[in-house]
Amino acid sequence: MSTTSSGDRVHSSPDGRRELELALGTELNALLSASRALTEKSAARFHPELRPAAFHLARWLYAFGPAKPSAIAREVGMDRSATSGLIRQMKQLDLVRSAPDPADSRGVIISLTAAGRARVVDALDLRGSEFFQRTKTWGEAELSALVELLRKFNGDSQ
Repeated sequence: MSTTSSGDRVHSSPDGRRELELALGTELNALLSASRALTEKSAARFHPELRPAAFHLARWLYAFGPAKPSAIAREVGMDRSATSGLIRQMKQLDLVRSAPDPADSRGVIISLTAAGRARVVDALDLRGSEFFQRTKTWGEAELSALVELLRKFNGDSQ
């Protein structure tokens, strides 16, 4: 979602860098807003009865595998009690299951069920198709340039 028309350009001036920094901030804000909206849409597709935060938990479990509830809460930056409540709701909907922790009989390990995995994949497919639509006419050089610039922006020197 661009915030400028195709004819609008940021021109060089004595304050050219400042104008470019402001334009960058505007475009990053647009990207973040679009990403939040897409996350909400993906979360609703994951399960319409759950808060969007449940999708964050499920997406983390999908990416990293079974874990203790405390580890999930820590990794997604959520409060343990909020995480426990979401896990309880997700268990009732057969999206996750808990099993005894083999390393600590007092604890449990949470994992996605087959239905939970399928719903995560469906929600992620929605996200992917939305982003694909935005870049489908781009050439490989443009995609590569964006990837490299984002990698540099995110601080990854690889």
